[in-house]
Amino acid sequence: MSALRLVSLTGSFNRPSKTRALADHIASLVEARYAVESELYDLNDVGPSLGRALWRKDLDRQASDVVNAVISADVLLVGSPTYKGSYPGLFKHLIDLIDPLELRGKPVILTATGGGDRHALVVEHQLRPLFGFFSARTLPTAIYAADVDFRDYQVAPSRLAARFEDLLSDLGDVLPKREKSVGYAA
Repeated sequence: MSALRLVSLTGSFNRPSKTRALADHIASLVEARYAVESELYDLNDVGPSLGRALWRKDLDRQASDVVNAVISADVLLVGSPTYKGSYPGLFKHLIDLIDPLELRGKPVILTATGGGDRHALVVEHQLRPLFGFFSARTLPTAIYAADVDFRDYQVAPSRLAARFEDLLSDLGDVLPKREKSVGYAA
C-alpha cells in the first residue's frame, strides 16, 4: 500500500518565508507520526501563468501540476501570510480555479502567519469560510504563528507546542499511524 499524500500549499512568493517554514514544520511533525509523504508548494512553484489565467485551462503545465497535486492530495495543508487582514489575492485566485466539488470532504489543515497576534483570527474569519465553500473538511485546530514564533525563518520552540499537539491529535481520525520499526536480534 502506498503512503497517503499530504500536500502543502502556501500563498507566499517569498523565499525564505515564515509561512512556508510553518507548513514545512507541520508537515514534518505529521510525517513523523502518520504514514504520509508530503509535498510542499508555494506561489513560486505555481509560476507566472497564474496571474494571466482566467480559467484553469489557461494555466501552463507547471501551474496545472500544482493544482492537480492539491486536488489529488489525501490531506491538504494550506498556509497563508496575512495581508491586510486576509490572504493574498493570487492565493485566492489559485483556489478559485479549482472546482468546488474537487475539494469536497477533503481534510484541510489551516495555517496562517502574520507580524503579530492581532491577525490571529484570519484562519477563522477568512480561511475556514473559504474552504467551507468547497465543503472541505477543515480540521478543528488551526495554527496561526506570529513573528515571535520564528527564529531565522525556522519555527522556534514556542507557545505553539500545544497547538501542534492538538492538530496531530485531530489527524488521528484521518490518517493511519506510522508503524514503528521492530529490530530483531540475530
